[in-house]
Amino acid sequence: MPHTGDSSQAGAAEDRGRDRVQRAAYDLFSREGARAVGVDTIIAQAGVAKMTLYRNFRSKDDLIIDFLRRREELWTRQWLIAEVIGRAEDPAQRLLAIFDVFSEWFARPDFEGCAFLTTMIEFTDRDHPAYRASVAHLANIREFIRALAAEAGIEDTDAFARQWHILMKGSIMAAHEGDTEAGHRARELGELLLRKHGV
Repeated sequence: MPHTGDSSQAGAAEDRGRDRVQRAAYDLFSREGARAVGVDTIIAQAGVAKMTLYRNFRSKDDLIIDFLRRREELWTRQWLIAEVIGRAEDPAQRLLAIFDVFSEWFARPDFEGCAFLTTMIEFTDRDHPAYRASVAHLANIREFIRALAAEAGIEDTDAFARQWHILMKGSIMAAHEGDTEAGHRARELGELLLRKHGV
C-alpha cells in the first residue's frame, strides 16, 4: 500500500495534467474551433502523455463539453455578465452595455468570436452532445437577457430576449466579417428595440 504522501503527490500530478489539458484545449478550441483541432495537437500543446488526456476525458467529445462549460464560466459569467453589471445599475442601460463590452472585444487583436456559435455550426447533427451543449449555453445567455428585460418592465420577456440575442449574435458574426463597428451598430438597433417595447 503506497504512503499517503505518495498518493497525494500522484493526485496533485494528475490534477496538474488535467489542468494542462483543459488549458490547452480551451486555447486551441477558442481560436481554431473544436472540430478542427485534433487530440494530438492538444496533447502537444499541453505537454502531456496521451494517457493523461484519456484518463481524465473518455473522448474528445467529453473534452469539448468541458471546454464549453469552462467557456460559460470564464466568458459568459466572469467576463460578459460581470462587465455588464459593473457598468450600469439601470437594467435598460445594462442591456445596452452588452454592446459597449462587445465593441471593446471586437477591437481586440485576439478577438476569437463566440465559441458556442462556432461549435454549433461545426457540429450540424442536432443530436450531437456538442451541439446540444452549445444550444444550452446560448439559452443561458438569453436567460440573463430575459431577467434584465423583466427588471426593465418589458412584458414579453422571452420574445424580447430572443430579439436581443439576435442582435448580439449578428454583431459577433459581423465582427468576424471584419466590421469593427458592429457593436456600435447593434447598440443603435438595441435603442430602437427598447423604445419599441416602451423602455
